[in-house]
Amino acid sequence: MSGEGRWSDLAARAGSAAVMVVIGLGAVMLGGHLFHVFVALVCGAMVWELARMLDPGSRSRAVMLGAMGAAALMLSLTIPALPAVAVLLVPALTGAALLGRWRLVFAGFAAGICLAGHEMMGLRDQFGWVWMLWLVLVVVASDILGYFAGKALGGPKFWPRISPKKTWSGTVAGWIGAALVGLVFARMQGLGAQLVVFSVIVGFAGQMGDIAESAVKRAVGVKDSSALIPGHGGLLDRFDGMLGASVFVFVVQASFGLPLGGG
Repeated sequence: MSGEGRWSDLAARAGSAAVMVVIGLGAVMLGGHLFHVFVALVCGAMVWELARMLDPGSRSRAVMLGAMGAAALMLSLTIPALPAVAVLLVPALTGAALLGRWRLVFAGFAAGICLAGHEMMGLRDQFGWVWMLWLVLVVVASDILGYFAGKALGGPKFWPRISPKKTWSGTVAGWIGAALVGLVFARMQGLGAQLVVFSVIVGFAGQMGDIAESAVKRAVGVKDSSALIPGHGGLLDRFDGMLGASVFVFVVQASFGLPLGGG
């Protein structure tokens, strides 16, 4: 592959990333209901994208499921934890009842989207903007270092059948990026090496989210989840890493608690 071809998507990635960083960072810093609405709308749009990919013949159904996803996230903020999880699963179960051959894929992925959105809201509310920023930066650093290392170094593929572009060099570089973010935040917050290790695992979970979304797209034969981001695909294409990382953090928080300081 020529140098020009190897980096041909860099400008599009950088441009779309810059816009999303400005919008997303603003929402994170402001917090409160503005951040809740932002997350709910983004997650609702991702449920809509998922439904369109898996069931392209029914646009109205996709809109309905996307709206249900956003509504479930907002409602989950007003009720206790266990009922909230049940509410978050309603869009996934509804889609599973309505869709055909991809019903289990939709159910699993839609549940992940809603649980991830709920975790992002909870992390911002309970721990403050610092730790929401930590989560974002772990995913972003893992993605950026993985992208550049994979493009520059190449080498053996990580999982060629599912994601033929991902290499071991990029995967390991992503872990290093996540570790560096964890180290910076550990120093800033007076925490130990546990946060560095946790950051690496969270970064890896983000990589798995990316691979899971790639697997869905390959299975249904589409290049992008949608065309919501001009010239560069959909929200699922950009936030798949955040989904994987946030679902993992949700599971850890529910099971053991998080190794984080206060906001």
